[in-house]
Amino acid sequence: MPAYQIHRLKETQRQQFRWAPHTPGVTIVKLKDYEAGPVVEAASPYALWLALRESDNAIAVGDLIEVLGDTSGGELRILKYIGFEEARWYVPEPAPSAIGEPVAVT
Repeated sequence: MPAYQIHRLKETQRQQFRWAPHTPGVTIVKLKDYEAGPVVEAASPYALWLALRESDNAIAVGDLIEVLGDTSGGELRILKYIGFEEARWYVPEPAPSAIGEPVAVT
């Protein structure tokens, strides 16, 4: 049975997420907007949601679950109003380096 790491959306970001329009496709999320939650075992993301929905650890809209294990590769899913959708961590592009660029000599 897979294990899921829950990442809770910080309350300061939750209202912004609730009022944002739904966008299909992969959602890019920033690590700074989330706090690590518990690790829970479940058969699927929806089984996890069902198991926790009546508890104090219920998964709310905007929260992430990360599939742990060798075969998953750290797959992320975000809970939206329509269900779980694919998500990815934001990775900033590297700054262009000035090393190795030709210099004009006059």
